[in-house]
Amino acid sequence: MKRYQYLRLGLMAIFTMFFISGPAFIASAAPAKQMYYEIKIYRIKDASQAATTDKYLKDAFIPALHRVGISKVGVFKPVETDTAFGKFIYVFIPFKTVDQYLKLITTLENDKVYQQAGKDFLDAPYNNPPFVRYESVFMKAFSFMPQFRVPAFTTPVTERIYELRSYESATEAKALKKIHMFNEGGEIGIFEKIGANAVFYGQVLLGSQKPRLMYMTTYADMKSHDEHWAAFRSHPDWITLRAKEEYQNTTSKTKAFLLHPTDYSDF
Repeated sequence: MKRYQYLRLGLMAIFTMFFISGPAFIASAAPAKQMYYEIKIYRIKDASQAATTDKYLKDAFIPALHRVGISKVGVFKPVETDTAFGKFIYVFIPFKTVDQYLKLITTLENDKVYQQAGKDFLDAPYNNPPFVRYESVFMKAFSFMPQFRVPAFTTPVTERIYELRSYESATEAKALKKIHMFNEGGEIGIFEKIGANAVFYGQVLLGSQKPRLMYMTTYADMKSHDEHWAAFRSHPDWITLRAKEEYQNTTSKTKAFLLHPTDYSDF
């Protein structure tokens, strides 16, 4: 219990300082109903690790989240042709509040069903771990899309494309300006116009490579992906938006990850 309390107090202190950091941030501050998202990124070195982690996520972790009211958990893997970033498993977890996220640690520690179902993963031998390392990225939803959305496709799971993008910025001010570009500037609206089926847009609060934002769009298949991005790049609203002086140099590094959902993912 003390472990949870210390973590909760520490994170709340970080969030408090972050939210009162100045007028530039207040201008893009979110309504209380904005959701929070965690993405866990597991690095996998071989088929054995992949099998152990898949079993844990499918049989232990996701059912445990369902039991506490988190009904939609996304699990994704890189498409076969996207090998630049190695072998990874991406897990997307939505939370209604920061407190829900913090309480999950204690909940899982006390969930005997979860502990038993996930024993091979949680208590794996030190010389045979189920992953190389994993990263946790914690985000707050953008104000112009405060809730995540689950897309609906009729194409086979193996054909669906989920594109996760990471935009790093040189400074905090530039990062906030890029978020403004998505919200008030209208970039989210352009994605809506072309039907890019966004799952979420999030400002990274905790994690590596800050300051940065991340977002995910989805497509029925790779052909649809390519067509939608061509439509975005040529859309007159985007051509106008990207030319505005206030949005110049808002990103310093962009990464795009093409993913398929696993057969046990909730979406």
